[in-house]
Amino acid sequence: MKRSTLMKAWLALALVVGLACITAMPTQAQAEPLYFALEVRREGRLVAQPKLLGETGRTLRAERRKPGASEPDYRLVLTPTSEGETFRLELDLVLPEVKGHSQLALLHGQERKVQLGRYPGDLEVSLLLMKVDSPEFRALMDLAADPEDRGSGRPI
Repeated sequence: MKRSTLMKAWLALALVVGLACITAMPTQAQAEPLYFALEVRREGRLVAQPKLLGETGRTLRAERRKPGASEPDYRLVLTPTSEGETFRLELDLVLPEVKGHSQLALLHGQERKVQLGRYPGDLEVSLLLMKVDSPEFRALMDLAADPEDRGSGRPI
């Protein structure tokens, strides 16, 4: 084999291996905007109802604090990731007297109740997850709008 033929063969092999490596690398998923509606109950009593916008791949933090208070009423951390049609969610919640952690999988539009406390009913979270750019989300926002604005053609 001539030296130039051998070099061409190596170059072709290197090109094929390089292309294979590039196509085998996972592509970074596009962040998907998400809507979260939560209800937090402590011993059956409603203590919080946050409604939040976030996106996959980014941690979302929220807390509520009364003016002048040194400690928040609650501190919430959500970390959503996407796996195809399923959303994996890591949930951390801290109230002054109790805290909880859970990992769960949800589909778009799915609502789940999660027990985070030491015993059932101690600390419970109801969670709804929706894709922001979906007909279901738009319908939910239309229902939440002022009845006089519905159907008027004015942007909400």
